[in-house]
Amino acid sequence: MFTIFKSKPVLKDLIPDNHIDIHSHLLPGIDDGAKVFEDSLQLIRALQSFGIQQFITTPHIIQHIWENTKEQIIVNKNNTLAELRKNDIHLPFQTAAEYMMDDQFVRLFQSQDLLTLKDNYVLVEMSYINAPIQLYSILFDLQVAGYIPVLAHPERYLFYHKNVDEYTKLKKAGCLFQLNLLAVTGYYGDGITKIAEQLLQKGMYDFVGSDVHHDNHIAAFNQKIKLKDWSPLKEVIGNNQFFKLD
Repeated sequence: MFTIFKSKPVLKDLIPDNHIDIHSHLLPGIDDGAKVFEDSLQLIRALQSFGIQQFITTPHIIQHIWENTKEQIIVNKNNTLAELRKNDIHLPFQTAAEYMMDDQFVRLFQSQDLLTLKDNYVLVEMSYINAPIQLYSILFDLQVAGYIPVLAHPERYLFYHKNVDEYTKLKKAGCLFQLNLLAVTGYYGDGITKIAEQLLQKGMYDFVGSDVHHDNHIAAFNQKIKLKDWSPLKEVIGNNQFFKLD
């Protein structure tokens, strides 16, 4: 209860040992994250130094931009895992995907199994420009297909900022929320930090993710958080133990 009066901590210091990261772009050459394996190695070592010891990495699947297939992602993951072991990194390292909710996504989950974070939990995102016209239809059909949507970085969808009731509507529609950790440092802008804090105070987040793509994201973990009260953040960070890998 006294956290608002204490000196604000550096983000990386809030990461507990054996933390599980469920959102990152660590596979090389497959999206806008790591370009080559050496990038992957550097990013993973940095995240390990923060206390992250298990990874469920999530390359993009976006129509006309990153048209990765399930098979391509799995092959890349296996190759990356083999290279990590050659570099004496032996840690739980799995892959899911971050699916853009578009027409292609609907065809995918209606015709094949998705790459999930765990069991039937699937990471989804929207365009930063606007929500898909058929958003609630997509969410409904996804759940009918047996999946639980985990919405990546809801705080970053600016079109919801002037109507925060939309977040409640998304929760009622069955979405779980995943906070991007860097949002609490102001990395994406103060407006996004403000919304993240509001959603944290309302208990609307379920999990967190690093969403690490590159070195600038790693550097931001050395920044102090901008939240007035970070106790809800610590609780949500702890929720990631749900995804603990064997």
